[in-house]
Amino acid sequence: MILFPAIDLKDGQCVRLKLGDMNQATVFNDDPADQARRFEQQGFEWLHIVDLNGAFAGKSVNGNAVETILKTVHLPVQLGGGIRSLVQIEAWLLRGVSRVILGTVALRDPALVREACRLFPGRIVVGIDAKSGRVAVEGWAETTDLAAIDLARQFADAGVSAIIYTDIDRDGMLKGLNIESTLDLAKAIKIPVIASGGLASMDDIRRLMLPDCQHLEGAISGRAIYDGRIDVTEALRLFKGLRKC
Repeated sequence: MILFPAIDLKDGQCVRLKLGDMNQATVFNDDPADQARRFEQQGFEWLHIVDLNGAFAGKSVNGNAVETILKTVHLPVQLGGGIRSLVQIEAWLLRGVSRVILGTVALRDPALVREACRLFPGRIVVGIDAKSGRVAVEGWAETTDLAAIDLARQFADAGVSAIIYTDIDRDGMLKGLNIESTLDLAKAIKIPVIASGGLASMDDIRRLMLPDCQHLEGAISGRAIYDGRIDVTEALRLFKGLRKC
C-alpha cells in the first residue's frame, strides 16, 4: 500500500481544486519543487503530479515546474495532465518520470494506450475520473455516458501498470474516499487500483488497512496532507507495515 502525495500544478503553483473547478483553486505553495522536497523529507516514497492547465489544454503547460521537481528530488514520479501522444509519453519518460498517467486519451484513443504499454512496459497508468460513476474527460469538463468499470475493462489485457480511480464528486471536498465504488472497480479487473478523491482523515487511512482493501496499490491524498488533517508519520508507518505483512 502506497500513500501518494498530490502536487497539482496550476499556473506554476501547487494548488488544490474543489470538484475539479479551476476557479476554486487554493494555493498551498508557489514553489512546487519546494513542496516536492518537503514530501521527500517527510518520508513519502512516490509523488503524484498533475498538470491541471495541461489537462484542459491537451498539452504540457507546467512542464518547467515538473522538470524542476524531477531535478530536485529523488522520488519516483507519476505524471498526468494533457499527455495524449506517444511522443509526449516518451519525452516525459526520458526526462525522468517513472510512470505516465493517461486519462482523456484512454477514452479517445484506447489503441494508443495499448501501444504505449507495449513500448513502455510497466510505465503506463490509466486515470479514470468519474462523476456519478460515469467517465469524465478534458480536465473533467465533459462527462460521458461510459461507466468507469466498462472503460477499465477495455484495458484488462493491455499491460497497464495501474488504474487511478478518482471520484470527482469528492475530490478536494474532504468527504472521505468512495471505498465502495473503488472496490467495485478493483474487483472487476486484475489491474492494481489506486484510490483518489476525498481522502479526509486518519479514518480513511485506517479504512484502507482493512482486508478488503489490501489488493489496492494505494491512495492519493492532497488537501488532507496540506491541511494537516492526517498524521503523515503515522499514515506512512501504517502503510509500510501493511506491506510487510
